[in-house]
Amino acid sequence: MTVDMNINAFSGYITNFLFVLLRSGIFISLLPVIGGKQMPPQFRVGLAVFISLLLTPVVNFTIAENSIPVLIIKEIIIAMALGFAVRLVFLAVNMAGTFISYTMGLSMAQVFNPEVGQDTLVSEIYGILTMLLFLIVDAHHDLIFVFVKSFELLPVGKMNIAPLLPEVVALVSGFFVMAIKIAAPVMVGLLIVQLLSGFLYKVAPQMNIFFVALPLNIFLGILLMILSIPVFEHVLGISFSNLRGEMIRLLMMAKG
Repeated sequence: MTVDMNINAFSGYITNFLFVLLRSGIFISLLPVIGGKQMPPQFRVGLAVFISLLLTPVVNFTIAENSIPVLIIKEIIIAMALGFAVRLVFLAVNMAGTFISYTMGLSMAQVFNPEVGQDTLVSEIYGILTMLLFLIVDAHHDLIFVFVKSFELLPVGKMNIAPLLPEVVALVSGFFVMAIKIAAPVMVGLLIVQLLSGFLYKVAPQMNIFFVALPLNIFLGILLMILSIPVFEHVLGISFSNLRGEMIRLLMMAKG
């Protein structure tokens, strides 16, 4: 009898562990830096298993056998929503770098980024700065805290998808706004330079304005990027500080 009770208790722990691992594995794989492709797969898998082992004894929920497929789908959705909320910040920085590259005339110079494929040089520079700031402000610790808290705020099987959709749409719209905020100082400055170059061409049409404006755009673009670093840091600082609240809001909305 004792052996049967131990086996039943152990089988319950296995079920809990697998569901915790499902949420943690998807969440960590979507996280920037920690779950990035630059990290070895063994590290990502090991971190997900380690967090799952720590959480399994303290996470309590009951699972009916006939509802397991539905629960799996719900866990995948909530884990993707949480990871997507974090990754949007890095995608916004990448888009801002792309905007700046096209404005500077550097869109032809591309490098390979394992996260997004072909990427512009400006996006790569901004991505490195974002990663460093992400680690400096300890944003990764906040994310792990919210993830652990997610099992308390939104237990397995308690998710309601309908209220979650407007919040995801709001996050995507905020993603575009953030990209514009980061790129705006450089783009506005270069737009003024291009307008002045157009006036110069009207005054002296014999001048080959293309060969004058292209290196000028690159030089002024780099200068404006350096001068706009405080703006870049300020926008990212606000975004990182709001991440914790955004993720908790997602969980509360999904709780319905």
